[in-house]
Amino acid sequence: MTLDFPNPSRSFDETRNAVRFIGHDGMFEVRFFVEADALAGPDARTDKKDETEAACLAAFDRARFSIHDAARNLYLRGRQPNYVIKASDLR
Repeated sequence: MTLDFPNPSRSFDETRNAVRFIGHDGMFEVRFFVEADALAGPDARTDKKDETEAACLAAFDRARFSIHDAARNLYLRGRQPNYVIKASDLR
């Protein structure tokens, strides 16, 4: 099967300091996290939690297609309980 992303939802996971989103392989849910550092731009780094969350979610939305491509590449390497996308995965 192929990995698809039919649900555009994403959320900020403060504990992991990452944006969480879900992919689907058939009927199976696959969890992904994009590290905040991977999304960081000039406006994504701040000491204020609410600003960091908003900046990361906005950066995720701008880079959604390349993030999904990186997620597919990680998923092809082997099954895991969840996948963490780092800055090096997006380059």
